[in-house]
Amino acid sequence: MKILILGGFLGSGKTSIIIQLAKYIVGNNPENITKVVILENEIGEVSIDDKMLRGGGYEVTNMFSGCICCTMSGELVIGLNHIMRDFSPQLIIMEATGVAYPHNIRETITQSVPEVDCYVTCVTDAKRWKKLLRPMEMMLKDQLNAADVILINKVDMVDQDTLAEVEASIRTFNHNAKFFKVSAAEQIDTKVFDAMLGNG
Repeated sequence: MKILILGGFLGSGKTSIIIQLAKYIVGNNPENITKVVILENEIGEVSIDDKMLRGGGYEVTNMFSGCICCTMSGELVIGLNHIMRDFSPQLIIMEATGVAYPHNIRETITQSVPEVDCYVTCVTDAKRWKKLLRPMEMMLKDQLNAADVILINKVDMVDQDTLAEVEASIRTFNHNAKFFKVSAAEQIDTKVFDAMLGNG
């Protein structure tokens, strides 16, 4: 079984990417939908993201009342074990809250549920990157530093010079990740999803 942790700052486009990814996995066979479980780590009430995902026909579980990178690690492990037992999914897609650190989540999972393969993708926002960089630099660094794949989203909303600056800046935080420039408002190339799932 695989777990994909999708991190990134608030508003970077994680939910739009999850919807496309889930459709790619499920394909035209609705029976496959049971093979994918989508988890949201939202703090507070049911989110707009939750409603969007449910509207697409996907079962969404909001497991956590707090941030799983901090005090909720025990609840995370218990919840994952319940999901594995009750649903036997091939893939769990975990959308982390915008203030979570994906590498901490992965560490918790790999230490406690060693039989799963765990991957981290972080989504960045090309349009807002330079505006967020100075006030949020340490958080962005901690979100990106252990990602396997980094998606630079909203590339359709910036010019090529700005995009080149943004990409160069993001690469200083993690030069080992696979990088893809995408627009979640359009169809994302399937090779991006394969990389996110450790297939490419």
